[in-house]
Amino acid sequence: MKSEVRIGISGWNYAGWRGVFYPKGWPHRRELEFASRAFNSIELNGSFYSLQRPTSYRHWYEETPANFLFSVKGARFITHMKKLREVEVPLANFFASGVLALEEKLGPILWQFPPNFGWNEKRFREFFQLLPKTTKKAALLGRRHDSKLKTRAWLKVKCNRALRYCVEIRHVSFLVPDFFELLREFNIAFVFADTAGKWPYAEDLTANFVYCRLHGDTQLYTSGYSDRALDWWATRLKLWRKGQQSKDAKLVTAKRKSEEHDLFVYFDNDAKVHAPFDAQTLVRKMK
Repeated sequence: MKSEVRIGISGWNYAGWRGVFYPKGWPHRRELEFASRAFNSIELNGSFYSLQRPTSYRHWYEETPANFLFSVKGARFITHMKKLREVEVPLANFFASGVLALEEKLGPILWQFPPNFGWNEKRFREFFQLLPKTTKKAALLGRRHDSKLKTRAWLKVKCNRALRYCVEIRHVSFLVPDFFELLREFNIAFVFADTAGKWPYAEDLTANFVYCRLHGDTQLYTSGYSDRALDWWATRLKLWRKGQQSKDAKLVTAKRKSEEHDLFVYFDNDAKVHAPFDAQTLVRKMK
């Protein structure tokens, strides 16, 4: 089975994009409709800041075409505030909030950790053990939600599907073999995050898919990617898709055997409307 390539944007509701990426006069309520026809995947950001509602997830599901995928950013309450301490109930709240209403359009779930949170093997192993491997197990976990869920829980699962997870770190202490081996043990992808050199970067393949977040080439969130920079990413992505590495790969651990990898790439350099156009250029370069 040929691997998938999903290239898109992180979020879609940006005032500065109106009249630039979105046609002039295009209704705000139809921006997802437009963006989901331009890209085959979008990363949901709102779920990071607060629990969303099942009605929102259902609306997003209905607004997007067949074979579209959403990646979903996990709650910062779990990663930034609790820092993985006693997170079973918050995790239940997250899965009960409507994430499962995306059904077959639910792609990888991203857990992003703050710059002041370093590698802690015990906490990460316990967290990875808590993560449900399938949508049915996620629904079972969701039953343990508490009153912080402000709406009725969504625990319906029409078809049991495997769940995928990835981790984005921002502290240099994670760049040790033990962390990458733990990711491999649980088939969790290490996020290749381009942060204009601000936070740690490595290219170790740790799961059966690759997840990239491109936050800006030379300036975080604001700079676009030159044609040359996008060629660099396209060359690497084509190798990663085959489970291979470039000769100058930045690795913490030894290379693994080649195998097909699905690709998920999201541009987060939205501040000056670079993201959608950079994503469209990369799509062309991957053909």
